This record gives sequence, C-alpha cells and structure tokens, in this order.
Amino acid sequence: MRVYGESPSYDKLQNRQVSRWKPKTWSWKIWAAAAFSVLAVVAIVVGAVLGTEDSAYPKYSALTYTLQDTYSGTDFFNQFDYFTGYDPSLGFVHYVPYETATSPQYNLTYASSSSAVLRVDTTDTDASTGRYSVRITSKKQYNSGLFIFDVLNSPYGCSTWPALWLTDPNNWPSHGEIDVMEAVNQATTGNQMTLHTTDDCKMNVKRKETGEVQTSNCYNATDENAGCGVQGAADTFGEAFNANGGGIYAMEWRNAGIRIWFFPRSSIPSDIPTDVSNTTAPDPSSWDEPLADFPSTHCDMSSHFQNQSIIANIDLCGAWAGATSVYTAADQCPGTCSEFVTSNATAFKTAYWEWSSWRVYTAS
Repeated sequence: MRVYGESPSYDKLQNRQVSRWKPKTWSWKIWAAAAFSVLAVVAIVVGAVLGTEDSAYPKYSALTYTLQDTYSGTDFFNQFDYFTGYDPSLGFVHYVPYETATSPQYNLTYASSSSAVLRVDTTDTDASTGRYSVRITSKKQYNSGLFIFDVLNSPYGCSTWPALWLTDPNNWPSHGEIDVMEAVNQATTGNQMTLHTTDDCKMNVKRKETGEVQTSNCYNATDENAGCGVQGAADTFGEAFNANGGGIYAMEWRNAGIRIWFFPRSSIPSDIPTDVSNTTAPDPSSWDEPLADFPSTHCDMSSHFQNQSIIANIDLCGAWAGATSVYTAADQCPGTCSEFVTSNATAFKTAYWEWSSWRVYTAS
C-alpha cells in the first residue's frame, strides 16, 4: 500500500524500495543529490546576505546644526594646551611650551584679527637633537559635530609632517583618531584623510566619495597603524593648495558616519560663511559627494570615537616623513631626514599653518 506523501523509487543494487522521506534507505547517488541541493540553498542564502551587505549604506539625513564654538581672532591660541612631552611618532622635533612659542625670539604661534599662524623654527638655534616646533590640543573635547576649518596655508617641505586632526590624547587608540589634513615632505600627492581605531572598524563597504581609497582596515594594529586612508588630489595640500588661496575643509562626525569635504577658495558653498560674525549654520546634505566617506556600515562610530580634542602640529621626520622609503625614495629629499632638519633652518620658511578660523557646530 502506498502511503500519501511518499514517492518510492527502486534501488537496483539493493533490490528494494527507497523512500525519499527515509534517509536510511537512500543510495549514495541520492545522498549526493541531497547534499548538492543543500549546498545550493546555502550558497543562495549567503549570496543574498552578502549582496545586501555590499549595498548597505547609512542614511545621511539632514541635521539642524547650531554654532557652538569659534576659534578665531587674537585669542585663538588661548583655547589650547601646548604639548611639550616626548613625540609619540618618533619625530626629530622639540615641541615647545606656550612661553617659548610666543616669545619674540621664536614667534612660532601668533594670531591677529584675521588669522592664526603655527610654524616651525627658522632660526639658527642648535637643532642637533631636533628643531623647535609646536603641537596644540584644544582644551574642549567633542563627541560629534560639524567642523569647519578655513585654511589659508598648509605646511610643506622636506622632513615636514603636518597634521590637523582629532583624538583623545589620554585614551588613544580606544577613543579613536580622525585625521582631517595630513601630508609629508613636499606634499605633492595631496591630502590624506584617515581613521585610526581599535578592532572591528572596516571600510571595505559601499562608499560615496571622490578621493582614492588607500587602505580599508582602520584597526591600528594592522598595516603598521596605517589606518583606513583616502587620498585627495595634488591641490588639496601643500604648495598647489596654497597657490590657490587654500580653502575649506569640512568634517561631519555623526552616528551614520564621518565625512570630509574639501572646497577650494573659488568654490566654497554659499551656506558656509567665511565671516566669523555670521552664525548661520551650513547644511552638508546640500553639498556634493565628500572627498572622503567613512560610513558606519562596519564601524560603530559612537564606540570608536569619543572625547575628541582638535589637534594641529608640524612634526619633523618621524615614522612616516622620515622613513627612507618615503623621504628618500618617494619624495627624493636630500641626505638623511635628521641631517636636513639640523642644517637647513631657512628651508622651513614654507613650513607653517595659517587659518582664518575654525568653527564647530552641533546638531539639535
């Protein structure tokens, strides 16, 4: 008698009936067909999941921003601490305190009503153990926001390693690092924007950006702490950037992700005021694609980035600028990096930052 739901087949080798619902009666051919079917289903499911992940992208909905802090004018540097300890990046540099930096002899940081300058020492002061420079850290820390940096001049020149970045100096790398502007030596390859984090923050996901991806794993223990970097064009840093009058770097940091835009002086959006007395807030949702996009798809922003201070400095030599593969081979700078720093004081006349203002907006 045939039971409903069963479909007998005949196993010639065993001379017995085989039920598709009773695996004990299956031949090896039926087992193989069943295994293939299971694998096919698994492949379809996995493919669908991976396809969904590949197409996933956060919703950068419009936020309403309000001006929170302005760094400008003659008291610009009063809002910062001057780092004077050991250089964590192995630089051939002495970061000097406020008193030295602002002294008439060196004048490494100074500000007027229109701009603030941070530069490297160009005097004949003994630099046999490193040249004088400055690294400032904002007293205030942030956990999100829209940061507008109006940059008039960026440093460049053999042995230089300038950066404009955010981190929590007392909790690195657990609280993350956001490099808004960074380059080395002559900076002919343009600006590099990078995130450095603890484990489980990757950027091998869908992104909308105009820059060129360098690396995709932000974890500081991979690739010798290269982070996940995005490279801009040649005119986004250095001599070419300065010749065009500089421009605006805008960095939006929110749970959906971190995005960085560069606007040349000739094409700054109308909703970014260059007059610091104008408190109108910009709207990033109205801008074109950013230069660098770091979405939250595989990186939880709130856990990887916390209590960030704004930092600006000009390092000399160090782990990146002073590496032989970079200093000598790639950038074709003369001699060794430390020798250049020691013996070429006047070469650092191009090694200076100049900003019109920094402004920080928070979302309501």
